[in-house]
Amino acid sequence: MHDTLPDLSLLCSPRSVALVGASDDPGSIGGRARINLLQHSDFTGDVMLVNPKRETVAGMRCWPDVASLPVTPDLILVSVPAVHVNTTLRQAAARGVPFAIVYTSGFGEAGTAGRQLEDEMRSIVAASTLRVYGPNCPGLCNINERLGFTFSPSFQHDLRRGPIGLATQGGGLGRNVLQAMDRGLGIGLWCSSGNEVDLQVSDFIAHMADADGIEVIVTLIEGIKDGRKFVRAVQRAGGNGKPVIALKVGRSAYGQKAAMSHTGSLTGSAEVNSALFRQLGVIEVDDIDELADTAALIARARPPKTRRDIAIYCSSGGASALTADMVGQAELKLAQFAPATTQLLGDSLPSYAAIGNPVDTTTAVITDPQLIDKTLLAVCEDPSVSLVLFPVTIDYGDVTIKVAESAVRVQQQTDVPIVPVWMSSRRGEAVEVYARAGMVPVGSVGKAVKAVKRWLAWAEWVAQQTPGSAAFEPLLLRMPHGTPEGTTCTLNEHDAKALLRTAGIALPASGVARTADEAVQLAQRIGYPVVAKLLSAAITHKTEVGGVVLDIAGDDALREAWSRIHADVARHRSEVTIDGVLIEAMAPAGGVETLVGVSRDPVLGPVLTFGLGGVHVELFRDVSRRVLPLSRREAEAMVREIRAFPLLDGLRGRPKADVPALVDLLLKVSGFVAAHATQIDEMDLNPVWVGPMGQGACALDAVIVGRFEAKP
Repeated sequence: MHDTLPDLSLLCSPRSVALVGASDDPGSIGGRARINLLQHSDFTGDVMLVNPKRETVAGMRCWPDVASLPVTPDLILVSVPAVHVNTTLRQAAARGVPFAIVYTSGFGEAGTAGRQLEDEMRSIVAASTLRVYGPNCPGLCNINERLGFTFSPSFQHDLRRGPIGLATQGGGLGRNVLQAMDRGLGIGLWCSSGNEVDLQVSDFIAHMADADGIEVIVTLIEGIKDGRKFVRAVQRAGGNGKPVIALKVGRSAYGQKAAMSHTGSLTGSAEVNSALFRQLGVIEVDDIDELADTAALIARARPPKTRRDIAIYCSSGGASALTADMVGQAELKLAQFAPATTQLLGDSLPSYAAIGNPVDTTTAVITDPQLIDKTLLAVCEDPSVSLVLFPVTIDYGDVTIKVAESAVRVQQQTDVPIVPVWMSSRRGEAVEVYARAGMVPVGSVGKAVKAVKRWLAWAEWVAQQTPGSAAFEPLLLRMPHGTPEGTTCTLNEHDAKALLRTAGIALPASGVARTADEAVQLAQRIGYPVVAKLLSAAITHKTEVGGVVLDIAGDDALREAWSRIHADVARHRSEVTIDGVLIEAMAPAGGVETLVGVSRDPVLGPVLTFGLGGVHVELFRDVSRRVLPLSRREAEAMVREIRAFPLLDGLRGRPKADVPALVDLLLKVSGFVAAHATQIDEMDLNPVWVGPMGQGACALDAVIVGRFEAKP
């Protein structure tokens, strides 16, 4: 398997193409692919047809196989039954063909026999320079060059050129995004990777990152197979100033199951994917409409650096109020107009119009659309406005067309994007007026506001990046490929904490007692009150077997706790070997218990989870996640983004918690994991006690699972 990000120039714009499985039947895959290539594309290179059963197809000569072709093509399009595909690919590899697009299904998504064929295909790729796109894919559409290497009958209709690159794993959903062209979305290149035996969605993102004419990259992902490739591809896009917008399918158990059955790909943890997206600056969206709406907006304009506020311009008071309400619910900010803007609106519109923000022009603009040219432009030119929402509530036929034409004229005079919101269920001709102008009307106020929120959030992320600083690189990129070697074990709490101390992570004073007398001696040295905890790598949840006694105040109470722990553990888990009892200083009252956990995602590597500690994390699932390593800014952000942050921030008169000490602890955990990245599979610090400001943060319990010696 190829690990590098390849140059796909000859795949997307080949000089010669061979269609294997060419057919005269216009309803077959081979027939449709031929028609798209020869009739609906502007391909000027050599085209060769392959069909062993025919001497000619559509009046063109056919060759019996790839081996007999007169010249070696840059690209072969494969439309033959699954059992014959690998024979074709072997011939292509032997000829030195650079690329193959395999339309055929019946591979990894189709049971044991299909998986065997797919494994065979994978071995062909590994042993050659041939790169395979697919199988089980719809092909490739290079719309900016009008090249259709696809069997889709829709190719001839979906040809609106534009600056958006589309990389998907789902063919049907990809075509769905493509057909947002009817609203004015311009897509220059669509690649849909299918089963990803070789080329992955990440390879196409990387190609679009370098491709001329592509300014925004949209991706629809069912599963990331190679985290390293995905990170490098997105970083390449970011380095070239191209935002990436992603919709991840498989965020629920139902979605994950459906994605597995569709492509057989890994879906990964939705929360981990989302964390990585945030850290890389990928704009994650929730559905197909939002994907198209956000892409259209970012392709049209980037938010100005000096202003972020929104204006609403509408001829309906109810729609104005609804839009303003949704803007507020999204925690966006309505612009306060400058006096000159307010003066012009007051002078131009009827006295009963609303000239604040939102602007309600009333029906005056319906009877005199020319008013829009003057007043809408004034709103766009207001010094605080970054974008104007332009709700259109009703289709009034010719009147609505004239309103649209006025809005288009204004848009041609300003860089501030005007976003038409077509609220009517009747698709009027005015929609095409906006579409031809590239203004891409949105289907509802809610969708428009979500797109604007994504647009502004991305601008904030860009603004927060330190010029000249290195891009975020997950620990995954530093780790060797494959499954780590060595036997996995769970360290007991004492051994785990001994490791953590080497990283400077704050821990309570403690020691291990083998007898009750040793326990008393340790407690006297540490100072009461103390905690007594069962020490056994075989028992992770010690409280469930009576293995923890808190707030022990004296020698007699400690001896009683010693006896109780041994008796309770013997009753619950008689087979377990007890390594001793950990005697530890009791945390002071008044702190907040939090959780810090680390797990190894199979695709994206080590991930840190933060939330409330104790049982709260299981009850509320209120956590934040980041792919490691952490920067200080990310550590601070993940502490503040949990819903329970007010508990750390002095809710209702509580003392403010020592958040700076907590952030330092998170950074030390990140550094510890980085130093032991190949050894650690899982780590759980729960609870981490966070005291009032100035009292620090301390890990009270620790579980580490990985490949370690019995003693650190």
